[in-house]
Amino acid sequence: MMIDIQDLQIRFGQGADAVTAVDGVTLSVREGESFGLVGESGSGKSTVLRAVSGLNDEWTGRIAVAGTEQGAKRPRGFYKLCQMVFQDPYGSLHPRHTVDRILAEPIAIHGLGDADARIVRVLRDVGLGPAFRFRYPHQLSGGQRQRVAIARALVLEPRVLLLDEPTSALDVSVQAEILNLLRRLRAEHGLTLVLVTHNLAVVANLCDRLAVMNRGRLVEEMTVEELRRGAAREPYTLQLLRASQGYDRATAESFRDYA
Repeated sequence: MMIDIQDLQIRFGQGADAVTAVDGVTLSVREGESFGLVGESGSGKSTVLRAVSGLNDEWTGRIAVAGTEQGAKRPRGFYKLCQMVFQDPYGSLHPRHTVDRILAEPIAIHGLGDADARIVRVLRDVGLGPAFRFRYPHQLSGGQRQRVAIARALVLEPRVLLLDEPTSALDVSVQAEILNLLRRLRAEHGLTLVLVTHNLAVVANLCDRLAVMNRGRLVEEMTVEELRRGAAREPYTLQLLRASQGYDRATAESFRDYA
């Protein structure tokens, strides 16, 4: 397994004010798979992703990535294996740095060579030409900024991309472009993708399997094909289906038409 999570528990606060954000989550993601973690805001899905990425170190349980058990603090080399793409591309890019500097920084931190070649290659991979190298984030559209954020994640040539609502801040037409880009990058680079989203239609578009979270717990897990065939049984999953774009409330079978 590329990612293996066992009995993950995450609590915020202390004493009577403590809140359990993630309650006993156990799941696994195979190498090369695209896996969706779905739920509404506050369900705990992004908190799980941050624990896997090392951004949240207040957890108990077991997290293993590429067969190596991870502690609360991650060694620098971990980030050559696993990278994260955030929901808000504008907020995740330094406003005073050019695209070139944004992409060059992780290369320098990890002491890698051929920075120019890496930058040119990764910009080409995400559909941006060399003219974008010396632009600032405010000079880019939302979709272009998210492409830069994906390029920054790819520049270290990781095996895993953790995607935290990567399309939710974008227009619908641009969302489709980014999903198509992620699908192509997965095929070309053999990436393992973990996608966090509130939208089951997005999962049906990109993922092989999914798990549904509600109030910090996993409530249902299935393949996307099973979802399309109407296999969802949990009332919460059915609510998410009805809220998803392209879903006909009369029949789950029509969800096939969207994906």
